[in-house]
Amino acid sequence: MINKNHRKLYILKFKRSSDRNENFLRVKEDEANKPHKGIIEALKAAAPDWTLEQINFVAGRRGAVMEDDFYNKLEKLNVQAGEKDNILLAHVQRICEAHDTVMRSYYQQIHFEELHVQA
Repeated sequence: MINKNHRKLYILKFKRSSDRNENFLRVKEDEANKPHKGIIEALKAAAPDWTLEQINFVAGRRGAVMEDDFYNKLEKLNVQAGEKDNILLAHVQRICEAHDTVMRSYYQQIHFEELHVQA
């Protein structure tokens, strides 16, 4: 996301976590930042008068989202208060839909293999 007027560049990344223990958010933040660290440093060197930041949206395996963290990140992006709940709802819905797709695919593969083993 680029804000030319305020000279800000936000790199948005969406990650999923395999568990929901108290450290999962910090661990996933670190994992998400690592691959892009060099690119962000190069961009900062090329445009020192710009603010560059990577913002990671992390969701748990079953659609769990840390609401406070999610809302704080939307705040950084200057999302209006009235839109935050709608964005969170849509985000969680998409996560659940993606999880459903993965589970359906998994079960189709299992049953497909069972049919071929029995034949």
